[in-house]
Parts: sequence; C-alpha cells; structure tokens
Amino acid sequence: MASTPVSTSQPAIELHDGVPPLRAGVGHSFFWRRLHSLTGIVPIGAFLLEHILFSNATAINGPAAYARQVRFLGSLPLVTTVEATLIWIPILFHGLYGLYIWRRGEANLASYPWTGNWMYTLQRWTGAIVFAYIAWHVWHLRFAGIDLHQHPGASFGKVQMELANPWFLAFYVVGLLCAAWHFSYGVWLFCAKWGITVGENARRKFLAVCMALFIVISMVGLLSLLSFVSHSPQPITGGAADALESAQ
Repeated sequence: MASTPVSTSQPAIELHDGVPPLRAGVGHSFFWRRLHSLTGIVPIGAFLLEHILFSNATAINGPAAYARQVRFLGSLPLVTTVEATLIWIPILFHGLYGLYIWRRGEANLASYPWTGNWMYTLQRWTGAIVFAYIAWHVWHLRFAGIDLHQHPGASFGKVQMELANPWFLAFYVVGLLCAAWHFSYGVWLFCAKWGITVGENARRKFLAVCMALFIVISMVGLLSLLSFVSHSPQPITGGAADALESAQ
C-alpha cells in the first residue's frame, strides 16, 4: 500500500535585518565611528562637564561671580583658536557624523521593543536636539549682540534676556536635559564599545553610575537656569554694564 508522504518542512519565520557588524579594515567606517565615539568623551564631554558643572554653575552665586568666570575664560591665551580647535570643530564633526549614522540606520523599535533599543533610539534623538541647541546657544551668546569677552559684565543680563522668552526658556530646559542624557548614556556606550566594562554585571552597575551622572548634570544645570530667571534684571549694554564690570 502506498503511504502518503509526511511533510517535514517548518513554517517560514519572518526575520528582520539587523545592524551589520563593524569589522576592522573594512573601508573607513571603523575609524570614523571610533573617532566619533572618542570625540563624544574628549573633548566634547570634558567641555560639557566644565561648562555646566563649573562655569555656568557660578551663576548660582550671582551676576558678579558669573561675570568673573566669563572674564577669566575670555582672558585665556588664543581663546578663539582654542574654542575652534577643541570645541566647535569636534562638535561639528560629532554632530554631523552622528546624523549621518542615524540617517543610514533603520528604525526597528516595532520589531525589537527592548529597553536597550529604546535607550539607544533616545540617544539618537537627543543628539539631534542637542546639536540644534548648541548651534543656537553658541551663535546667540558668543557671536550675536555684545561681545561678552570684551564686556563680561553684560554676560548675566544677556542670558537673562534670552530666558525672558518662555519659549526660549523651555528650549533651554529641554536642551539641557537632552545634553545631560546624551553625554551620560554616551559614556555607558563608550565604555561598553571600547571594552572598558566587560560582562553584563559590570555594564548594569555602570549604567546606574551613568544615570546618577545624568541626574547631577541636570540638577546643577537647572539650578543655574533658575538663578538667571530669579535674579533681578541685569544691564546688557552701554555704560551700565561697564560700570557693573568695573565694580567687580
């Protein structure tokens, strides 16, 4: 008697494409991605910590303390060259190449809704927001209007004028929180990528450290913004600002 053949084929399983692995020596992407990762820590990360936790934090002590810090930074030798070499160019490269990486990737939250994937996606979005925030912040406070390196006494009032607009204040708060997250989680990604934190347990513990760093940066930055908003309006142009500067 002829028997009916039994089918042994399995139902087709739909697979989703993942991110192709990076291999040393394949094109130049390995080098550029490593440089992108490194510049996020040094010099950009170092500048972020100094800018929020030290320079901007002096505003908590009032206009005079903030003006002294601006005067000190403006008096550094070759300050414009140092800013361009160690701040503006690295930020421009890191931001534009980060957007390039994001543009070439594909959104896969629907296929892989894991916590780590959400955090990585948040890293990309915060990076785009921070890039726009830094561009506006640098243009307005460094180049537009009165030169704060020449008139540090006007620095506190110039920031106050910016924050007097509720929309700009909200933009600064969002930009600050995004910068704090992008850097803090970026430190975690950097240590995992460069083999500094080895093993799941080490990465989990270090993630808690990075989240604590995010809270510290955010709180100090928000206190600085509160100081600008809560102080009485300070002069920003003319003899009043120069008189304030001379009295400090």
